[in-house]
Amino acid sequence: MKSLVSLTAGAIAVALVSSANGAMIAGWSITTAFPTGTGNVPTGNTYSVGAADQGEATAGTVLSSYHTLAAATYTSPAGNGSQYAFSSNNWSVGDYYEARVSTANYFEPITVSWDQARSSTGPAAFELVFSIDNGTTWTTVSSYTVLQSGGGGAPGTWGSLTYNSLYTNSFTLTGAEDAGLLIVRFRSTVTAAASGSSRIDNVFIYSGAVPAPGAVALLAVAGFVSRRRR
Repeated sequence: MKSLVSLTAGAIAVALVSSANGAMIAGWSITTAFPTGTGNVPTGNTYSVGAADQGEATAGTVLSSYHTLAAATYTSPAGNGSQYAFSSNNWSVGDYYEARVSTANYFEPITVSWDQARSSTGPAAFELVFSIDNGTTWTTVSSYTVLQSGGGGAPGTWGSLTYNSLYTNSFTLTGAEDAGLLIVRFRSTVTAAASGSSRIDNVFIYSGAVPAPGAVALLAVAGFVSRRRR
């Protein structure tokens, strides 16, 4: 007899297949906790969670963050329906999260989907930009507002087992098809209090249409279930 966990994972897989409209090139659901404890918490101008944990073309991919201030601290609190997120503080104008991936031989429109939240004093104003010439020129896709998670006035609170679609963003990156290197940045346009944090999760880059938000959430849960079974 199959276990309940196996049945759940199987049902999730079926739902994903039926919901997905595009090929996932690379995706990060932040599967590993960052170091903790005195002297171990990562700090500095930059930090990387490494290669994508999902997708058809994960080789050479990187998800990282850059901060002007070396006092920036990097932690992995609960994600939006996934176990961990990529969080950092000490935000200045121009600081960013960055995803690097090759879209070579993908000719359908390139789309990006991600979840992002902030603390009460974290930066609220960001812009989505990308480059296909190694950062020489940048295309601005859109400005966007990051919602607060938790605390007074917040529309919701991120948790590892509960997905909230209010925190999900998705855009088409026109002109990013068939690129040897695509650099996508989620860039702050404001300075925030030193302790104010922003966190990002479920960063997925597709060739073709982005799956419905519910399918993206199931993908994160499927990964969590799989890790619990090991």
